[in-house]
Amino acid sequence: MERNRTMIQFFEWHVASDGSHWNGLKEMAQELNKVWINAVWIPPVTKGQSSQDTGYGVYDLYDLGEFDQKGTVRTKYGTKDELIDAIQECHKHNIQVYVDLVLNHKAAADETEVFKVVEVNPQNRNEVISKPVDIEGWTKFIFPGRGDQYSSFKWSFEHFNGVDYDAKTGKKGIYRILGENKNWNGNVDDELGNYDYLMFANIDYNHPSVIEEVFNAGKWIIDILQCDGFRFDAIKHINHDFLGDFVIEMLKHRGKEFFFVGEFWNSDVKESQEFLDSIDYSIELFDVALHYKLYEASKAGRHFNLATIFDKTLVQSHPLDAVTFVDNHDTQPNEGLDSWIDDWFKQIAYAFILLRRDGYPVVFFGDYFGIAGDNPIPGKKDEIDPLLYARHQYAYGEQDDYFDHPNTIGWVRRGTTEIERSGCAVVICNSDGGYKKMFVGTERAKEIWVDITQNRNDQISIDDKGFATFPVNGGSVSVWALSEE
Repeated sequence: MERNRTMIQFFEWHVASDGSHWNGLKEMAQELNKVWINAVWIPPVTKGQSSQDTGYGVYDLYDLGEFDQKGTVRTKYGTKDELIDAIQECHKHNIQVYVDLVLNHKAAADETEVFKVVEVNPQNRNEVISKPVDIEGWTKFIFPGRGDQYSSFKWSFEHFNGVDYDAKTGKKGIYRILGENKNWNGNVDDELGNYDYLMFANIDYNHPSVIEEVFNAGKWIIDILQCDGFRFDAIKHINHDFLGDFVIEMLKHRGKEFFFVGEFWNSDVKESQEFLDSIDYSIELFDVALHYKLYEASKAGRHFNLATIFDKTLVQSHPLDAVTFVDNHDTQPNEGLDSWIDDWFKQIAYAFILLRRDGYPVVFFGDYFGIAGDNPIPGKKDEIDPLLYARHQYAYGEQDDYFDHPNTIGWVRRGTTEIERSGCAVVICNSDGGYKKMFVGTERAKEIWVDITQNRNDQISIDDKGFATFPVNGGSVSVWALSEE
């Protein structure tokens, strides 16, 4: 029987901009394997606007830290060779590598061009608020440091459909580029009328040459890095038809085991479900709705009804398509989607994603190793490691929920004969402490179970009928399993 799989997001916003990150991953691969991490999601590997760019201001899809462009050869994270070495080391330790791919926009163009636009209402991008006018926009990408190596394609304004800056006047706004067959892409999120435009020079996926070039870039990245999957950034802003076709092309190129997960940032789970329908379930999605439920629970304390924690979440409605997470680089303090889950609830939140049957869980670098920057936050490795161990060793088999109280809930994983000593009982409380009487199986009679988290020191004896009453501290989680002694 295959063991549970767990992913780690191997970056946060404030990792050092000294080019050491890929080497750090290489050095850490063996340690990640030892705590039963099976996959790493790494930050964007392509050249950004500068050596400090986190990668989301993507400049050149064919520069992985190889060419002297934008004032640097390396990216924020290191050189192309260091990246390849890190991926090979991960593979050596049976860890898959998923590359963060930014396909919505391009930044830091090499030259400006003059072209005709209309300005649109930022709150309704379908509403035109100006007459057609010429502006000077940063849309010409000629890649002087790379030349024609790997690709001779040069980007110009015809390959984009929107910008947010007129270099001639210095005016900021949202400008839709005019021309034949030019408009916002359809099949995107309908927030703000049409949410095709997000930032920088917005890529036009109605343009056949653009589609061909991005297909080629995706295949090239796969071949060069031998990576195992892609994490798509900002997919609610990208033509869903293009995404579906891109996935098909990559699967043809690499094979059906190649993994895809998308960032579709919408807390309304119905929107995520509709997106999955539109792309025929070809990629998985981060469970944004669950993140916000965990955030709400961390803020509300005892006033949150824990029995409702999974209501209206993706992992509840589409368990095979949900990638579950607690926090990430965008939700960390002072970032764009700041919704940081309170410290007291962090271990509880990880129990919710790591110890249940459904969902593909992600551990966040910032939670595990800590957050750097002006307001550092210590890592919670000591709190998360017992849960990773419990996921690897105990969290298998049928799942029985005891979601029958607003403040104290639990569930049992019955275990499986293929994994010796598997099976566990999880109890969570958000008030003053409690207990849950749960059935773990008549075959468990007289077994002694202990709390893997060591939040409790009790030894619990399973009765002759397979029941036990499992305690939990206030504002805490306990994971009860067969004692190793």
